Amino acid sequence: MISVTDRRTRTAGSAPARSASHRSHRPAATRATALALAVTAVLATGPAAEAATPQHGAGRHQAIRQALRDVVEKGGLPGVVAEIRDGRGRWSGSAGYADTSTHRERTRADHFRAASITKVFLATVLLQLAEEGVLDLDDSVEKWLPGLVRGNGNDGRAVRLRQLLNHTSGLANYSEDAEFARRSSGPAFPGHRYDTYRPTDLVALALKRPPHSAPGKAARYSNTNYLLVGMIIEKATGRSYAHETERRILAPLRLRETSFPGLDPRMPLPHPTAYSRLRQKQPDAPVVDATEQNMSWLGAAGDMISTTGDLNTFFRALTKGQLLGPAATRAMFTTVPAEVAGYRYGLGIESVTLSCGVTVVGKTGRANGSVSGVVGTRDGGHQLTFNINGDWTGDAATYVGVVEAEFCGARKG
Repeated sequence: MISVTDRRTRTAGSAPARSASHRSHRPAATRATALALAVTAVLATGPAAEAATPQHGAGRHQAIRQALRDVVEKGGLPGVVAEIRDGRGRWSGSAGYADTSTHRERTRADHFRAASITKVFLATVLLQLAEEGVLDLDDSVEKWLPGLVRGNGNDGRAVRLRQLLNHTSGLANYSEDAEFARRSSGPAFPGHRYDTYRPTDLVALALKRPPHSAPGKAARYSNTNYLLVGMIIEKATGRSYAHETERRILAPLRLRETSFPGLDPRMPLPHPTAYSRLRQKQPDAPVVDATEQNMSWLGAAGDMISTTGDLNTFFRALTKGQLLGPAATRAMFTTVPAEVAGYRYGLGIESVTLSCGVTVVGKTGRANGSVSGVVGTRDGGHQLTFNINGDWTGDAATYVGVVEAEFCGARKG
């Protein structure tokens, strides 16, 4: 049974130290064995902790507190942290460990790889450029990247920027290429974690396959879309997508714990160890420390680093219309059916109606050793951000339970 410690405090605004992690020199096989043993040993005994502003009484979060325990106890994952913001203030809770060897707990100060949550930031930048008249969402990809998207039935002249944002472009997902997946997030990852990939080469991988449908006809998730969005932002502004995101979003909102690592494989402190089974589904699959990795394998589709607090701040500003005008905000949250029943894609965001009838909007993200989500109500009044420092979440029921607990738990009593 996990022990619980209540820590009710006012939220602190001090920023954690931002120094880098250090590379381990232990042989990969030895590290994997040691990690597997360490993770197995602590799953049933990891701690749970929480902190809250005075308006958030301890009794208001029984459902999500249990859901966080379930991530560790039932899901078999190393640790999880979550932060909630609503009209009453802020609450954060955690279960399990940031590091299973030292038994260091998860905290809301932890930095983690936000992965595909990056897409919401880039979609916001592209929509700002559309508001400024720099580009139009009905522009073709060909207009901004002439000659790039061609071959095997793919044609950038027929794909609109809007279709990149809501995954209706028809373009194949480069990260589903078997050999690329084996190296970037599969069993060969330990020997390729520092490899550098160019966006044009990754797009070329996608173009080896024909489109799954004509542009605008059907939605299917594709990281290729956001590689192209990043390239278009750079073409339209003359500056990198990271620079534009920092200038337009991070600096105005004072998101000081959010960053784009470029080719640097290290993480700012504090951060959890990112434990990965490298997409191997066997229960006894070895666990690898995937904390250090060159994120050029995702690039504009998912290389951002952040914290629960920064992501909640961003998403509240986005849903309350502080980053986009009314028309662009409506466009972002106008959705089409996704390929997964019950889910819908907007421009960078996703939406789903939970079991209690509440519709939430947001985005999840997965990198090696890290699964995250930022979710909230459309009116910006209630946000949840969580991070799990392990990536064997099965059919997503593990983290869906956290979302259901927060937005439906109180209604279910």
